[in-house]
Amino acid sequence: MRKRTGPQSERGAATDLRLGGAWTTPQRLKNDLLWALATAALGATRWLPLPVLRKLGAHLGSAAHAVLAPARATARANVARVFADRTEAERRTLVRRCFVTLGEALGETVALLRAEDRPAPIPIDAEAREVLRTLSAAKTRRGILFASAHLGSWELVAASLVTAGVPLVALGRKSYDPRLSWVYERIRRGAGIRVLWRDDRTAPLRVVGALRSGAVVGIPMDLRSRVESRDVPFLGHSAPTPIGPARIALKTRSAVVVGSVAPGCGGDRTITVSPIDVSDLAPTEAGALELTARINAEISRRILALPHAWVWMHERWTAGAEI
Repeated sequence: MRKRTGPQSERGAATDLRLGGAWTTPQRLKNDLLWALATAALGATRWLPLPVLRKLGAHLGSAAHAVLAPARATARANVARVFADRTEAERRTLVRRCFVTLGEALGETVALLRAEDRPAPIPIDAEAREVLRTLSAAKTRRGILFASAHLGSWELVAASLVTAGVPLVALGRKSYDPRLSWVYERIRRGAGIRVLWRDDRTAPLRVVGALRSGAVVGIPMDLRSRVESRDVPFLGHSAPTPIGPARIALKTRSAVVVGSVAPGCGGDRTITVSPIDVSDLAPTEAGALELTARINAEISRRILALPHAWVWMHERWTAGAEI
């Protein structure tokens, strides 16, 4: 198990509302300002056409790349770690494109807040539909663990799955600011997405219950998080990865897939699904570790196929990234 320890970790827990802490006065002032800015931005862009929102998001991403030096430095370091064979100019271009792409995804996510002029669902390719249909119909399975990654807007991927009739239940973590969690809830509720908060002490039991009822439980597993984790390869380098989803999948005899946005024909995007073989794995720690490694391998393959859409500014391999 990998977790932060020491005075810095204790200070972080003391000011994290999700852990029962309280903001300091400077934190409250900063977060109130950020909330006010976010509210004003949402109000000002509420009725803008979707193409305009995407464009504004792209400009915001470009501005963030120029202004947020620490995030830019982290992204460049991560890209250099994974793409050591690329030139410095190529890596810088990838980082810049990443900021712009994620800005566009933010514009799409904002558009999910409204009832009209919402982003069109991302198409699910025929093979993915067949994989989900077959696994859902299998009598030996209890449900499907849908491991995913933050490739573009996960909210739009989840909404697209629900629109296609997939009985998705998304596992998420509440924001550091409860007011932002309320925004996330509005987005998901409006798209018909059922949500389980992993901050809830009963979350593991709820996930087990959802799987045993035949649901598809969506869990992004590509980011470092404050849960019990194990070091397994990720994008070619050892990285702490949540072990709980694999334990639950093996315990419930659920099917396991990795699904995300992927490049489609003619430059379009599509949602594809890859089944993960669990037939040889026992519900043991060794089995859970091996399953986590298999999930990471497929997620890594997908990120490498669409690198500009992943969150390279996330401190995936360092202790400061727990969320």
